[in-house]
Amino acid sequence: MLTPAQWTTIRHLTDWLDQQNGRSQEEIGLRILKLAEEQGEVAQAWIGYTGQNPRKGVTHTRDDVADELCDVIVTAAVALTTISDHPADHLTAKLASIAALRIPA
Repeated sequence: MLTPAQWTTIRHLTDWLDQQNGRSQEEIGLRILKLAEEQGEVAQAWIGYTGQNPRKGVTHTRDDVADELCDVIVTAAVALTTISDHPADHLTAKLASIAALRIPA
């Protein structure tokens, strides 16, 4: 779960994007689509880490993959902040519902 300080950073990023691009329906859609782009970068980094492409070989590290996963988390948090007045509450509720599934340890 994100800390209050991390949510503050996310809100600053969202405010900056709002100042630069506005918050039209198109802009909101683009922020949501940005998740697909970031997910693609995670996939690319994982392929590079595993050396799956023999033409390129190993091109990424586990840290590269972790950095790309963090980009996905931040991008999702910005998108959530864009569409919700209470994004932390939404995330908390979602995590609670996941925890209630009683996933075996």
